[in-house]
Amino acid sequence: MLDTLKEMLELVMPDVDTRGVTEETKLQDDLGFDSLAMMMLAMEIENKFNFRFNEFVAFKTVGEVCEYIDAHKMMS
Repeated sequence: MLDTLKEMLELVMPDVDTRGVTEETKLQDDLGFDSLAMMMLAMEIENKFNFRFNEFVAFKTVGEVCEYIDAHKMMS
């Protein structure tokens, strides 16, 4: 899941170097994500995994995003 998410991060923020991204990487502090980038990432996730966010989720780390996707892609 981490590699797939890295590809999506690169689509949303092409200038971000994802080679060192781990599950502990912080979206805002380490990658510079703002609210627009978070919204774009959510849209990429929805399109890739064919589910919709039903609630606001304040992801802090890459690992949190991976866990959310793993939990919700099975439900869709």
